[in-house]
Amino acid sequence: MPIDSEAPLRQTPPLPAALEQAQALAAELNLPYAGGVQPPVAWTLVQAGQAQLVDVRTAEERKFVGHVEGSVHVPWATGTSLTRNPRFVRELEAKVGGKDATVLLLCRSGKRSAQAAEAAAKAGFRHVFNVLEGFEGELDARQQRGHADGWRFHGLPWVQD
Repeated sequence: MPIDSEAPLRQTPPLPAALEQAQALAAELNLPYAGGVQPPVAWTLVQAGQAQLVDVRTAEERKFVGHVEGSVHVPWATGTSLTRNPRFVRELEAKVGGKDATVLLLCRSGKRSAQAAEAAAKAGFRHVFNVLEGFEGELDARQQRGHADGWRFHGLPWVQD
């Protein structure tokens, strides 16, 4: 089929510098998705309208632990048994407006969101990033979260039902 030279070329806006850096590091590390950003960087990008924040935790986690107001919810897994959501990629695409969207995925500690980012990248998302540290952060020596890292540790906005 011939290409219509009169048709406008679809331009993708350039990525913000922080995401360009994350993407370069991801390439060096051979990550299977676009890269990772720290929670404060993620919040800055969301506030500037340069990325969409997608919470991939379960509905129960969002309700009982809290969530970022205005974030999109697409669970990577569901229920207390964390059963993998077979519709994740389709739901993500529908809720963020397509595979060209710039998306930041957030989970509890950054592990599930990395898995979700990999699945999204394999499905054709070009700008899907993991929010490192997650919402609650890693477990500390006392087996508690939120004392050393994570969205809440950084004092970023969140709400609880």
